[in-house]
Amino acid sequence: MNLGNWLRRTAQLSPNRPALFLGEEEIADYRCFDAGAAHVAGWLRSQGISPGDRVGIFMKNCPDYLIAFYGIWYAGAVAVPINAKLHGREAAFILENSGTGLCFTSPGLAEALEEAGAPGLRVDISGADFAAALDHDPVADPAPRDPDDLAWLFYTSGTTGRPKGVQITHRMLMAVSLCYQTDVDQATAADAILYAAPMSHGAGLYNMVHVLLGARHVCPASGGFDPAEIFALARQHRNIQMFAAPTMVHRMTAAAKAAGESGEGLRTIVYGGGPMYLADITEAVEHFGPIFVQIYGQGECPMGITALPRDLVADRDHPRWRERLLSVGRAQSPVQVRIGDANGNPVPPGAHGEIMVKGDIVMPGYWNNPEANAKTLVNGWLMTGDMGFMDADGFVTMQDRSKDMIITGGTNVYPREVEEVLLTHPAVSEASVVGRPHPDWGEEVVAFVVGAAPEAELDALCNDNIARFKRPKAYIFALELPKNNYGKVLKTELRKMLEEDT
Repeated sequence: MNLGNWLRRTAQLSPNRPALFLGEEEIADYRCFDAGAAHVAGWLRSQGISPGDRVGIFMKNCPDYLIAFYGIWYAGAVAVPINAKLHGREAAFILENSGTGLCFTSPGLAEALEEAGAPGLRVDISGADFAAALDHDPVADPAPRDPDDLAWLFYTSGTTGRPKGVQITHRMLMAVSLCYQTDVDQATAADAILYAAPMSHGAGLYNMVHVLLGARHVCPASGGFDPAEIFALARQHRNIQMFAAPTMVHRMTAAAKAAGESGEGLRTIVYGGGPMYLADITEAVEHFGPIFVQIYGQGECPMGITALPRDLVADRDHPRWRERLLSVGRAQSPVQVRIGDANGNPVPPGAHGEIMVKGDIVMPGYWNNPEANAKTLVNGWLMTGDMGFMDADGFVTMQDRSKDMIITGGTNVYPREVEEVLLTHPAVSEASVVGRPHPDWGEEVVAFVVGAAPEAELDALCNDNIARFKRPKAYIFALELPKNNYGKVLKTELRKMLEEDT
C-alpha cells in the first residue's frame, strides 16, 4: 500500500485540521497539504516521472519539504532525501548513484549541486518551477503501490567511504509508524511534531504516523536546532513531540538551566542516533521530567531495533535502573533481536557479541550493491556491526561500534571518507581519523597525519570535497602511525594518545 494514502485519508476526514507550520505561522491545513501533494504529483508525471522512479529532496527543514515528499509518493515515485548539510559533491554522488533525474532543493542548495555537476533537473522551491508544480493539474489519487515496493532510498555512509543506498519499502515504514504507537509513544491528533533535526533522517521517519493521526507538523523558522526557539515553540504549540540526538538533549538541558526554562509544552523527546551518557540523561530527566524515550535503529532498520520507554528512562526505584538506563532498551514489537558470536550463533545472556536483528523493519538490501548485501544480510539477519550484550530481561547494551564510526552532533562521520580526502594532498603520506570526546557534540573529528601539509591547505581540501561537519577539528602530525603486524593502523592506540593529552 502507498503510504501516501494516509495523508489522503486524514484530509478526507479532517480537512480543516491545522497541518503545516513554519514557526508559529500556519502554512496549510490538511486539505491544502493533500492538494499540494496531488498537484506536485501531477507535475512530476508531466516531467516524465513514473512509479518507481527516484526523486531527490536536498532541502533544509520547511513545510514544503513534506508537500514535495508526499507529492513524490502520490506520483508512485521513490523519495531520496539528502541531508542538507552535505557537500554538493556528496549530494551529487547520491543523485547519480540512485539514478535520480529530478531533485527538489531549498534556496542556495541548487547552486551547490550545479557546481558539483549533479545530474538531472533541479527544482528550487522558491522558484518558478515549484510554483508551476503547485498550480499543475493534480492526480486524482495516490498511485497504487505494493507493500514491498520501494518508498524511500536512504543513503548512509559505509566504512569504504562511499555512501550506500538503503532500500526502505512502504511495508517497513508502516511498521516503523505503527510500532511508534506500541513501543515508543502514544501520539494523538492533539500533538505536534517538531522537526529540529534533519527531516532526511530520524526526525522525518516519524512524520507518517503523525500524518495518519492528523497531528500538526512544525518546522522551526530557523530551519535548524536552537534550544531557545524550541522552548518558545513548545509554549506556543503545546504537546510537542520531537526527535533529538543525545548531544541535542545535552544542549537543551544546559540552555534550559541557564535561561530558567522548564520545558513547558514539551510532551515527548525521542532520543537516539548516538551514545547517551548516563549523567546527561539523568540530568535531563531531573530537569524536564519523564518526557524522554530512547530508540535504537540504523538506516538498515530505521528507528526500529529497540526502545526504552519513558517510564523506564525515568525509573529510579528499580535496583538495576542505572544498568537499564545505560542500555538501548528491549526489542521493538516487529523485530527479533539477538546477540551473535563471530559466526552469527546466539550467545548466552550477558555475553558479548554482535547485535543482530530480523523482521518487517529490516531492509531488503542496499541499492545495486550485492557485495554489501552479502556481508550485511546473513541467513535473514541484519548484521548491525554494533557490539554489545543482552541481559536476562532482554535489555540490550551497546558496548562499542565495530566500524569506527564517529558520531558528532548526532550525525555519522565515517573516518575513511575524511582519510581519502586528506590523502589526495601531495604532502600527506598517511592519514588516520578518529573521534575525540566533546562536551557539546559527543565527539569531534581528529586527524593524525604523516606529512608536512599546512593545516590551512588540509582544511581547504576538506571544505572543497566533504561537508563541513566532517572536517577535522584538529590535526596531529606524526612521523609514523602505530600499526599491527599486518600493517593495519591501530586506532585504539591513537585514541589512547588523545586520552593521554587531555
